[in-house]
Amino acid sequence: MAQEHLGLPENARRPLNPGEKYVPIVPAAQEVPELTWRAVILGLVMCVIFSGAITYLTLKTGNGLEAAIPISILAVGLSFAFKRHSTILENVMIIAIGATSGIVAGGAVFVLPALYVMGLEKHTNLFQLFFIPFLGSVLGVMLLIPLRRYFVSDMHGHFPFPEATATTEVLVAGKKGGRDALVLVYTMLIGGVYDFLCVTLRAWRETFTTELIGSCSALTNKWKAVFSTSTGAAITAMGYIVGIEYCLMMAAGGILSTLVLVPLIAYFGDLGGGTKFADMAAGDIYSGYSRMIGIGAIFMAGIIAIVKFIPIIYKSTVEGLAMALKAQKGHGHKAERTDLDISMGLVVLLTLVTLVAIWFYFRYSVLSGQSNPFVLASAGLASTLLLAFLFNSVSAYAIATISVTPISGMTMLTLLLTTILLSKAGLAGPEGMVATLLVGGVVCTALSMSGSLITQMKISYWVGATPRRLQWANIAGSVVAAVVTAGVIVVLAQTYGFNKTPATPNPLPAPQANAMAAVIGSIMSAGAPWFLYAMGALISVVMEMLGVSPLAFGLGMYLPLEINFPMLVGGGVSWLVQKSAGQDKKLAAAYNERGTLVSSGLVAGGALVGVIASLIKWVEKERGAQILPDLANDGAAGNWLALAMLTLFCAYIFWDARRAKAHREPAGS
Repeated sequence: MAQEHLGLPENARRPLNPGEKYVPIVPAAQEVPELTWRAVILGLVMCVIFSGAITYLTLKTGNGLEAAIPISILAVGLSFAFKRHSTILENVMIIAIGATSGIVAGGAVFVLPALYVMGLEKHTNLFQLFFIPFLGSVLGVMLLIPLRRYFVSDMHGHFPFPEATATTEVLVAGKKGGRDALVLVYTMLIGGVYDFLCVTLRAWRETFTTELIGSCSALTNKWKAVFSTSTGAAITAMGYIVGIEYCLMMAAGGILSTLVLVPLIAYFGDLGGGTKFADMAAGDIYSGYSRMIGIGAIFMAGIIAIVKFIPIIYKSTVEGLAMALKAQKGHGHKAERTDLDISMGLVVLLTLVTLVAIWFYFRYSVLSGQSNPFVLASAGLASTLLLAFLFNSVSAYAIATISVTPISGMTMLTLLLTTILLSKAGLAGPEGMVATLLVGGVVCTALSMSGSLITQMKISYWVGATPRRLQWANIAGSVVAAVVTAGVIVVLAQTYGFNKTPATPNPLPAPQANAMAAVIGSIMSAGAPWFLYAMGALISVVMEMLGVSPLAFGLGMYLPLEINFPMLVGGGVSWLVQKSAGQDKKLAAAYNERGTLVSSGLVAGGALVGVIASLIKWVEKERGAQILPDLANDGAAGNWLALAMLTLFCAYIFWDARRAKAHREPAGS
C-alpha cells in the first residue's frame, strides 16, 4: 500500500499560478484504503447518533449543529483504536456518511414539523416524512455535481471554505502528529472550555448588548438602535478563517438592517389604529420588517448568482455529457481518480427518476383528493425543480465563502411562491397545504445537501479523496438519516408535541417550522410583505452595481447582528495579524497559516462541546435532575464580562498566530 503524504501543500489555499497544478495529500496515482467496511460502519453509526441528536436539538432550541467537525474529531480519535490506523481517506468517507445526519435533519426540521403546527398531521404519515428529505437529498447531490469543478478547482484559492478548512485541519493534524497536532489539541481545549463556560454554564453572557447599558437607554427605547455581538469562541474564530473582505460585507448588511433600517422604521412608521412602531421593541421591528427586506435581498442575490452561473452550468453539463459519450465509445482522456464524479449521463438519469418520483408522489399520494391533481402535481414539480435549481448555487456559494447558508430565508420564499403558484392552479383544502409544505421540504433538504456537499468536495480536493465515492456515500447515508429523522419527529410529536394542548402542555418550540407555518398563514390572510421583499431586491441590485457581493450583504441583513459582528471581529484579527508582519510576505503567510490552524482548533472545540452540552441537557431534561450548574450571569455584570472575555479571546488568537516563524514552513503545510 502506498504511503500517504503528510500535510497540505503550500499552494492549498492560494490561487494557482499559470501552469501550476495542485497535487493533494494523496495523489491521484496512489491507491490507499478509502471505501472500507470500517469507514462505512463507523459512518453509519455516527449518522444514526447525530441524526437523532441534531433533530431534537434543532426542534428544542432552533439552533442545529454542523456534524462534519465533531465527526472528523471522532473519526481521527477512533482511527487509533485499530491495529491498522485509519487512512485520511477512510476518515473523509466516515465524515461523508455521518454528516448526512446534519444535512437531512437540518433540512427536514425546517418544514416537516409545520405539518403538526398547522394541524395537518392526519394528512401525512411516516412514509411522507421519510420520502421528502430523502428525495431532496438526492436532488441536491445531482444538482451540485455540474458545479463541483467550478467551486473546488476552477476557483481554487478564491473561496475561503471556512468549515472545510477547519475540518481538513483536524484530519491533517491527526495524520501529521507533532507540532501541528499539538496546536490543534490545545486550541480545541481552549475553544471548548471557553464555549462551555460561556454557552453551557453561562459564566458570562453569550451576547454582549447595549440594551443592558443604562447610558444607552435612549438609543434602545427611543431610537430602537441596539448593538449586539456574540461572544462565543466558534463564531469569532470562524470569522478569522473567512477573512476580512466577506466579513465586512456581511457586517455592513447587518449594520444597515439593525442600526439604520430599524431606527428609521421606528421613527417614521405608524401602523395605524393607534399602534406605532415606536411602541415596539427593536427586535420585533427587525424580525418583522427589516429582516424581510433581507429575505428579498437574498432572493435577488440568488437570481443574480444563477444568471452568472448559467455559462458555468451550461459548460459543465455539456462537457460532462460529452465526456460521458466519449467514454462510452472508448474515446477521450480518462479522468484522474481525484476528478471522478458520478457520470453525467447517470446524473441526468437519476435527476429524471427523482423528478418522476416526486411527481407521482404528489399526484397519487398527496393530491389525489383534488379536482385537478395532474395540474397541481405538475405545478408542484415545476416549483420544486425551478427553486431548487435557482438556490442550489446560492447555497454552495454561501458555504464556500462564509459557511452560513440562508436556508430558512430561501425556504420561506419557496413556500411563498409555491403557495401562490398552486393557489392559482386551483389549490384547495388541507391536502394543498400539505403539498406546499412538502415542496418546501424537498427544496430545503436539497439546499442543505448542496451546501454541505460542497464542503465535502473541497475537503476531497485538498486531501485526494474520490468525489464519486463521496457522492454515493451521501446518497446512501441520506437513507439512514431520513429514516432516523422522520422517526424522531414522529416520536417527539407524540410525546412533547409542537402545539400547546392539555396533552402536551410544554411543546417543543420548533421555531423554524412555526415560521414556515406563519408564512403560509400570512399569504392566506393579510398577504406576503411584497413591498419589503422588493426593497431588498433593489438593495441587492445596487450592491451588484457597486461591486459588493449581494449575497454576502443580503446574508448580513437577514442574519442577526450578533452573528455578523463577531465574524467581523475575527476577520479583523486576521487582517491585523498579517499587517503586523510589515512588508515580509513570507512572515505574513506564516502568521496567517498559524492563525488559521489556531482558529480551526477553536472552531472544532466549540463545535464538539456543543454536541456534548446538548446531550447533557437532554439527559437533564429526561431525568429531571440538574447535572451542570447554571451560573446565570446574564445581567449587567455578565454583559461587561462578556465583552472583556471576547477581547481577551481575540488577543489570544493574535498572540498565538504571531508565534509562527518566517524560516519554517507555514503551519498546515
